[in-house]
Amino acid sequence: NCQSCHGSTGTPSAGIAKMMNVKAASEYKTSEKEQIESVKNGKGKMKAFAGKLTDEQIKDVVTYFRTLK
Repeated sequence: NCQSCHGSTGTPSAGIAKMMNVKAASEYKTSEKEQIESVKNGKGKMKAFAGKLTDEQIKDVVTYFRTLK
């Protein structure tokens, strides 16, 4: 789900970046907590994933996302 917009390496395609206002993973300066909340509740054009992913899965995804450069 995440890589369709954020890219498999944390770099979105130019079209998605422009259309969805998605930045490269390294450009996000939000905290882990803020990123977890964004995944759970959605933010901007990103839909919410609460109920589709467990809290543990969301934390794992955010932890991985934060390692991308």
